[in-house]
Amino acid sequence: MSQTQRNLRTVSLVVYGLYFLSLVSGFTSIIGVIIAHIKKGDAAGTVYESHFANQIKIFWIGLVLGLVGGVLTLVVVGWLVLIAAGIWFLYRSIKGFLRAIDGRPYT
Repeated sequence: MSQTQRNLRTVSLVVYGLYFLSLVSGFTSIIGVIIAHIKKGDAAGTVYESHFANQIKIFWIGLVLGLVGGVLTLVVVGWLVLIAAGIWFLYRSIKGFLRAIDGRPYT
């Protein structure tokens, strides 16, 4: 593994870590998605390109689901949307984290 790939691996793992921290703090995922957007171009053609794409997707879909679920809590079904969104967020983040540790692409 080249030094560039090791650096991309480290950055990818840091972004997943920021996503995990966002479950407690709430705002670290914003920092993570900014980093993912910045590093995605540097990762073109490597296995980590798929990780940055996954991280961007996790953030934006999670944000939309969170907003929809938040609004729908007024009619109770929103809690189910928020729970499903949380499970989806964790699944995608854990799967990506483990694959990045192994140096495998997300997909």
